[in-house]
Amino acid sequence: MKIKTLKKLVLILPVLALTACHADLDQDPIDPDSFTETNVFSTPEEAKGALAKLYASFSLTGQEGPAGDADISGIDEGTSQYTRMLFSLNELTTDHAVVGWGDPGLPNLHAMNWGASNDFTTGMYYRLAQEVSFTNSFIDKAGNLEGTEAENYIAEARFLRAFAYYNLLDLYGNVPLTKEVSTSLPEQASRKEIFDFVEAELLEIQDDLMESRANEYGRVDRVAAWALLSKLYLNAESWIDTDMYKESLDYSKMVINSTYSINTNDANENGSAYDELFLADNDSNGAQNEFIFAINFDGNQSRTYGGTTFLVHAAIGGSMPASEFGVNGGWGGLRTTKALVHKFDYAVTATDADGDPVEWADGRAMFYTDGQELEINTIANTFTDGYAVTKFKNVDHEGNPGSDEGGNFVDTDLPLIRLAEIYLNYAEVVAREKGGDVATAVGYINELRERAFGDTSGNITASDFNFEFVKDERSRELYWEGQRRTDLIRYDEFTTASYLWPFKGGSKNGTAVEPFRDLFPLPSNIISINPNLTQNTGY
Repeated sequence: MKIKTLKKLVLILPVLALTACHADLDQDPIDPDSFTETNVFSTPEEAKGALAKLYASFSLTGQEGPAGDADISGIDEGTSQYTRMLFSLNELTTDHAVVGWGDPGLPNLHAMNWGASNDFTTGMYYRLAQEVSFTNSFIDKAGNLEGTEAENYIAEARFLRAFAYYNLLDLYGNVPLTKEVSTSLPEQASRKEIFDFVEAELLEIQDDLMESRANEYGRVDRVAAWALLSKLYLNAESWIDTDMYKESLDYSKMVINSTYSINTNDANENGSAYDELFLADNDSNGAQNEFIFAINFDGNQSRTYGGTTFLVHAAIGGSMPASEFGVNGGWGGLRTTKALVHKFDYAVTATDADGDPVEWADGRAMFYTDGQELEINTIANTFTDGYAVTKFKNVDHEGNPGSDEGGNFVDTDLPLIRLAEIYLNYAEVVAREKGGDVATAVGYINELRERAFGDTSGNITASDFNFEFVKDERSRELYWEGQRRTDLIRYDEFTTASYLWPFKGGSKNGTAVEPFRDLFPLPSNIISINPNLTQNTGY
């Protein structure tokens, strides 16, 4: 398993030892020598090391790894990792996942009764605040450098800042907008102002980013800016009450026409290339051709108890053989609800004695059923209630385990934006009758389904294509990738009674909750520190 370039840079540059305990979005890194023109920004080559820290802030949690010198205080270090918290806020709150652990604030997520002091909603705000602070400092200092290379680095830093604000926009709505390092308490910006900032940044930097797939693996190019614009515009009606589906369609087409491609390698046993996207060698097995923006992990060089280490270990329990997943054991926590399992009912090929599905023709139905109950009667401490998910593994396409010989930490990279999602963005706009071509959308969906089935048996026709189908297809293709809450809000199904799943709202059969829960609260201590801020409605 090769060590990715950015991971090397983070490890060999002690000058980048940053710590942050943010009270707001405008805080300086605590270490006054972290970003200085004399030692980090003297040349573009040195600045590249600082850029690596901006990427690493999304994958790592501190300076020692996997624990011991955290970037963020007040929360378990492994829990504070960005993609682990993204899973907690955008998947555990939905039909896609439950977790049996009783950590303070964690059971409240699926029950949808969190408060303003919830550790997870607070921790994510701080993690994103850290990224904004780091990128602001980088952009300021790197501005003294000259040349195309330095311009590329600044554009990448601005993309990462825009991505952080995209998350803040989605999760919290009205937040402070800080574009430079400052010691003053910031004013609160409206959700529309945050939206406009993200849009303007991405439009402005797109030509300064490198051409499609011309950058190193793990770093973004201009297609990432187009893809994030596609996502931003797709949610515009939900977030700022403005129909921008045409713009989403336009940028989706730009992404689709780039040099990224759907992974269709058939190197695994069941003939489906879908699972290769989530294996330990997904940086080299062909999956990387589909990854527009991914967070890189390495079991030896970038250790964390978040990331895919969390997704693999936490999803193993019951009678599941951990060795088949390339790790030394399971944490017995994550399962899914029958609502997700039933999305694949059209592809069931075998059932158990109770009539529950146990095998599917659709290779995306990656569930472990042996000893597991489809129905969830008890979430806490009962791993066998609910099917387990086998989507993420720490083995390569030949079955070899990842690089950590102890089996603790995982090599599998995690895509945050991949081409398949943009296919589905295009299809959703068409299904909403906001533009595009039905035949083209059907073609994109069939390309994904041919990969999933290994042949054309799962293909659809134009008569099968509609909005409800596309909604379910997004769930089937993208589950556990940090997308679901955002999608359900866009469909007006997250808090309403129009779609229920087990234990939604804390009820076994599911119930509607207050609509203000479409947004998470700003951390209560942030509100107490900064009188310029107003808490989100309902909290």
